[in-house]
Amino acid sequence: MRALLICDDYWHPGEVAEQGLAPLGKEGWQFDVWKDAKQFDLKKLPDYPVVIFVKSNNVSKADQSSWMNEDVVDALQNYAKNGGGLLVVHSGTAGYREFPALHKLFGGLFIGHPTALPVTFEPEVRHEMAAGVGAFTEVDEHYMMDVAEGVGDVFLKSISRHGVLPAGWRRIEGRGRVCMLTPGHNLAVWLNPNFQRLLGNVLAWCAGQKE
Repeated sequence: MRALLICDDYWHPGEVAEQGLAPLGKEGWQFDVWKDAKQFDLKKLPDYPVVIFVKSNNVSKADQSSWMNEDVVDALQNYAKNGGGLLVVHSGTAGYREFPALHKLFGGLFIGHPTALPVTFEPEVRHEMAAGVGAFTEVDEHYMMDVAEGVGDVFLKSISRHGVLPAGWRRIEGRGRVCMLTPGHNLAVWLNPNFQRLLGNVLAWCAGQKE
């Protein structure tokens, strides 16, 4: 199945997400990549059953100017409402506090993080998104999130000396599916076998392959 990866910002080179998703090619996934926001064609979003959003509010890693605007917000909302699957990972939540519609759509936005440190990610063992996924620990940015009201389907939590926080949840938007994962600053996190299994489960759900 083909998915669209929107990535690359000043703090998060797109290559991390690209390399982190590459092993899922063995499960039949193919990824088209958009990096420079000046070249995005929002009309093509509906061509993809799943969009993976791993990009903060920078045009690219070489251009720190903001790129988000109401046209992009509307395109993402309409994509989900009309049946698309939207997976938001890590930096996809950062720099968008002035866009309250994204807070509702994503189910939460980035507030801040301490210096990178070992973080343990612990799945809810009875949740379908956690099938085959065990707890794992990697050095990562422990994302503090402003979780939107009414977001209750949490399947992953993050644990460090800074506390226990929600790290993965899902929600329905119209006819579409939206999922959030806060881990993912470092490539080692993406390539951790448990995170790879979690990504596979989440992508399948976003694509409508799991009820």
